[in-house]
Amino acid sequence: MRKHLFVVLLITLASYSYAQQARVTKKDSTKTAQDSIKKTEFLKNIGNGFLPFNYFNIDLKYLIKFNQYEGIRSGLGGITNDRFSERYRIDGYLVYGFKDKALKYKIGGGFRINETSNTWINLAYIDDLQETGSSKFLTDKRFFTFFEPRLLNIDLFHRHITKSISLQHKFSNHLLSETQFAISKIDPTYYYNFLIDNKTYSSYDLSTSKIGLQWSPFSTFAKTNGKLEETKDGFPKFTLQYTQAFKSILGSDFNFSKLDFRTIQQFQHKNNAITKLTLVAGIAGGDTPITHLYHAYPNNIRKETILQRFSVAGLNSFETMYFNEFFSDKFSTLQLKHTLKPFKITDRFKPQLVLISRYAIGDMNNTSRHQGIQFSTLNKLYSESGFEINKLLFGFGLSFAYRYGGYHLPNFEDNIAFKFTFNISL
Repeated sequence: MRKHLFVVLLITLASYSYAQQARVTKKDSTKTAQDSIKKTEFLKNIGNGFLPFNYFNIDLKYLIKFNQYEGIRSGLGGITNDRFSERYRIDGYLVYGFKDKALKYKIGGGFRINETSNTWINLAYIDDLQETGSSKFLTDKRFFTFFEPRLLNIDLFHRHITKSISLQHKFSNHLLSETQFAISKIDPTYYYNFLIDNKTYSSYDLSTSKIGLQWSPFSTFAKTNGKLEETKDGFPKFTLQYTQAFKSILGSDFNFSKLDFRTIQQFQHKNNAITKLTLVAGIAGGDTPITHLYHAYPNNIRKETILQRFSVAGLNSFETMYFNEFFSDKFSTLQLKHTLKPFKITDRFKPQLVLISRYAIGDMNNTSRHQGIQFSTLNKLYSESGFEINKLLFGFGLSFAYRYGGYHLPNFEDNIAFKFTFNISL
């Protein structure tokens, strides 16, 4: 009998221990899964340039930057997250330029009026700088890099104080839209006069409306952790934006219109090589000041030797085109990149060769309107080709580009751009 009782006791203890161990394992498994989700979410936020806190995510892009006008630009900014509210958000930043000794800031926020279509109404007040000749699409996703290569050498900025209201709306997962109305005070930081009807403007007010559309017909979407996310980045993609400035409305000085277009196509080859084509075009009509015209994203500084011009190559910029060399009221650019399969030297050392060709063409009517600034037009085809060898050491690589065709320069060295690249992903 004692033997039987002992055996039963051993079986009971073993069963109890096994049951307890199973529960611990289940708890550990759940905790591990939760930790993994939190880690993934944290890395995703960092990859997008945010450091998440309880109710507020710090925006890393405002911590430190550098350009030729502000010198070191440093500050703090961020946006509330879903823990704060899923219907309301507040965002803003405050930065200081140590060279121009001036504060810049933004105060903004928004509220969602429809969850299914992700419809938001946003308000913003901005007092900051913007690069002259740059053009941004309202519907572009947030894009973050640890540093912006072109920004280092930009010196042509205009200051703007802008009050805006915008409406974001998703017609479908594939078609996004944003509409904005804004009033701005524009003050170039360089000597510039805009001559219209025998009157010159060194600063001016603008009232503008914009509507932007982004169509991604071949992307696929799925719900992950209750949130809809893009699971396949399909190509081609199309972006279209129309801008209209209204004279005499809320003190606006000029009447003009702009139409901007971009399409991106990408081919994934069987050998893991990738070919990417990017076409960008824009046209401006009416009384458009140079601040709102186009450059072709140049990224070369005016120095005598190749090594003096050694800097950082951009992601989608013309490396041999000098800053402020060209401006256009109509232009088009085509960029072709062919990225070869990485060369596996060792498990850690996998450099990658990218072949690049870029082309630009444009023109400008009434160049004499823009006084105090010297520039050329792109009425001949601008061409450059070259290559990058990326990820040689800690994400750094090298870039080489050569300028040829209609804007080939007499001095051979002036047509060459030799720079380093920086590519890192989390």
